[in-house]
Amino acid sequence: MTAPHGRGLLHLAAALDQQTAFDAASYVGPAQLAERGGLDFVTLGDTFARPGPDALAVLSRVAPATRRIGLVPTVTTTHTEPFHVQAAVATLDWVSRGRAGWQLDVSTTEGEARLFGRRHAAPADALWREAGEIAEVAARLWDSWEDDAEIRDEATGRFVDRDKLHHVDFRGATFFVKGPSIVPRPPQGHPVRVVDATEGPARRVAARYADVALVRVVGPTQARAVRAELRDAAAKFGRHPDTLRVLASLVVDLGDGERAAEPGHGGGGPRQTAQGPLYRGGPVDLAELIAAWHASEAVDGFHLTPVEPHRDLERLVNGTVALLQHRGLFRTFYPGSTLREHLGLARPANQYAVTGGAS
Repeated sequence: MTAPHGRGLLHLAAALDQQTAFDAASYVGPAQLAERGGLDFVTLGDTFARPGPDALAVLSRVAPATRRIGLVPTVTTTHTEPFHVQAAVATLDWVSRGRAGWQLDVSTTEGEARLFGRRHAAPADALWREAGEIAEVAARLWDSWEDDAEIRDEATGRFVDRDKLHHVDFRGATFFVKGPSIVPRPPQGHPVRVVDATEGPARRVAARYADVALVRVVGPTQARAVRAELRDAAAKFGRHPDTLRVLASLVVDLGDGERAAEPGHGGGGPRQTAQGPLYRGGPVDLAELIAAWHASEAVDGFHLTPVEPHRDLERLVNGTVALLQHRGLFRTFYPGSTLREHLGLARPANQYAVTGGAS
């Protein structure tokens, strides 16, 4: 599907967070609903600061119950082993056949630090520098197996070509990883990395490493400025700006019936709240907001968090998304099978295979 008027394709994602749901089955139906709407991906938050199910494990359960939609759990980079994190995300990519993402986050409180007892809490800027190093080493570990490293030759008993396995020998400020990974290179090469780039310390990491940057903004002018800043920073890191998708994050309250957006919401932009920018109105006006922001090239798409998970997701898919599809602004089918294909992102070349790095 080509974008109208030469604009980039519109990308849509939704959060599956449910504060009272601890069984993985509760997330299957919402993920299937989002998939019926053709959304690029769903996210599931996770934090050490409050009780809740492990997001990556839950989406591993959702994976075989879905076929196309991307699955993006939050996995914190603080107090966790980088080697284990990258292996778990790579495994989700294999389980989902190329639909995995990874939303990076950090843990800043002393209470979270006490859960592990390894170190005290650190400032956000230091933790995000560490997160950037973990994003870097994860990519190297995903590349530590070349795509054809697996031989599986029963006649000779050889499972892998050792010449196509590579040590990464990465030393960060707080960790050292030798590699190679224990998981073969993921189907996508690199699972999609997502960063909430609203706050300053995270923005540099997003510009350098993220495939998708989420920003909490209250209007198209602010969104356009942040998107331009991120794209400029990505270029300074040697990336092509078009390899970064910038999505506006909105909390949405679609209510129980069709209604105009409340004052301060809708066309003029959402309202800032403690939970982030909030849209409160009907599905039709939300579609108008999405169409207007995208037409002005303020953002590449939207990441939407329902206030009432089941009610608002259903109204989002069957109301807002259906209207956008009817107007030819959003896809009616998945043209590919991987999350990278949904986002229009190429599969990265293997850095060791290209450069001939030593094993």
